[in-house]
Amino acid sequence: MRAEFAREMIALADEYQNIVFLTGDLGYMALEQVREKLGKRFINAGVAEQNMISVAAGLAREGFVPWTYSIAPFAVLRPYEQIRNDVCLHNLPVKIVGNGGGYGYGIMGATHHVLEDMAVMRVLPNMKVFVPVFRKDVGEAVRTMMIDPSPNYLRLNLGLPSTLPVESFRQWRKLKDGRRAIIISIGPVVGNLLGLQDSALLGDLEIWSIGVLPLHGLPAELLQSAKKGKIVVTLEEHYGQCGINETVAQLLLEAGCGDISYKHLCATGYPSGTYGSQRWHQEQSGLAGDSLVSFLKEALYG
Repeated sequence: MRAEFAREMIALADEYQNIVFLTGDLGYMALEQVREKLGKRFINAGVAEQNMISVAAGLAREGFVPWTYSIAPFAVLRPYEQIRNDVCLHNLPVKIVGNGGGYGYGIMGATHHVLEDMAVMRVLPNMKVFVPVFRKDVGEAVRTMMIDPSPNYLRLNLGLPSTLPVESFRQWRKLKDGRRAIIISIGPVVGNLLGLQDSALLGDLEIWSIGVLPLHGLPAELLQSAKKGKIVVTLEEHYGQCGINETVAQLLLEAGCGDISYKHLCATGYPSGTYGSQRWHQEQSGLAGDSLVSFLKEALYG
């Protein structure tokens, strides 16, 4: 998604003269054309993420729309106090971009992974979290963020090709119908479901995707489907605590769906104590491959 993001920044540069782009000394082989296009409006803030956020807040107070960029753990966790105090408490339109959410940086290990970013960002005052699934979603999300007057966080990862006839990027999208279970997902990890080779199993899955947090309700169509007795499963490349697992469970209870069968799949950290590719970590957490298939078959068929 990094390439799609860079292209959209270049496209917006002529439309919005108040864009300022700040990078935490990252973006090699991705942001060079953004730098050339923006010129003096492109700032390399160096390895100083806290200062980068505070500078962005100051620029926002002066009427600019600053975009800050780094890999996700550096974009969110290092400057978290500055995001809270300088940006969110003043409701400033600073746009924070984190690349490689979840296990995106694979073998580089836990310091370069971020499994709690959606949780910590969505609880901040005035903050909205945008999580594209398909590559085409990135431009749509960026344009929505550009005109939003509040702070935003964009979580980038390896986007899925747009092979499905899906609706434009929004908070809720139904990706496919299914007979026996409702899967509620966030981010490109849903591609591990859409790519299942077991056509019978895939046919039993009604799949929904969440694109924007926080959530304040569930779609009427989803609730109607849940009340028909379908199993509900949440799927996220993120810790379940304070992720969509807990949020969706609360919303289902508040909607009177307390008697449904509810399960969740989420990142489990590092059960083996070692590191590997993003896909390997997903399989370790039951988010991909045979472990995902086994979980679904046990949940649906016993």
